[in-house]
Amino acid sequence: MLSPLAGLVRRHDPDRFLTALFAPPERRETLFVLYAFNHELARAREVTSHPTLALLRLQWWREIVEGAERQHEIAAPLRAALAAGALAPELLLEMIAAREAEAEANLTDLAAWRTYVLGAGGALAAAAGRALNGPAALDDAFRAAGAAYMAAGLLRSVPFHARRNRCLLPADLLAAQGLSPEAAIAAPMSPAVAKVKAVLAQEVRGWIATAAETVFPRPIHVAALPLVFAKRDLEKMALPPRPRDLPDRLAVIWAGLSGRL
Repeated sequence: MLSPLAGLVRRHDPDRFLTALFAPPERRETLFVLYAFNHELARAREVTSHPTLALLRLQWWREIVEGAERQHEIAAPLRAALAAGALAPELLLEMIAAREAEAEANLTDLAAWRTYVLGAGGALAAAAGRALNGPAALDDAFRAAGAAYMAAGLLRSVPFHARRNRCLLPADLLAAQGLSPEAAIAAPMSPAVAKVKAVLAQEVRGWIATAAETVFPRPIHVAALPLVFAKRDLEKMALPPRPRDLPDRLAVIWAGLSGRL
């Protein structure tokens, strides 16, 4: 039977839920706590009416990571995992700081986009690796895998974000194609936006290559399993976003069982 947090992750982050099933049972719940925490950070801007409120929400979580006691279904298990040393607080704080970029009007340039992705997605994967008792020496490899997954997902979701009046593409790359963030929102499938996505896809390929240079021992390879989704998302980047299909899930299941990413 699933725990409440496992059920939350299954509903809101089915990709990572699937990967977590390959973790050792005694560490699986820590991953669910981490992924539920990440979900709360990711929705901070979506559930608030003003960017300042999103920043306040992120600050609320920062204080919990730093030791404040708050009433929330995720706060208590998060504090317990931190107290037990199962989660690395510095990586959780990095995740929070990275999400602050989502409260801004746009991501100003490629450097800001990289910082955002490496902090939000990369630090999350590194924290998952630590939760599986992986050494800090593998943080950079996990960070590359997590950044690749997040970035590929962002490229796949450009039309989805546009429907919510959001653009998470670097403003400088848009400007090089004669676009503003507003223009990209208005025409997310335009050839000009596709050119911006192609530039960012090269960044993703670089992170995939970095992660591919590392042999992730079992069972800590579980923290890098989203890399399988990233590779497949990149292949389908030009297509309209669709729900995950059976081949996507089977590819992850094979990687989870074999340990081959």
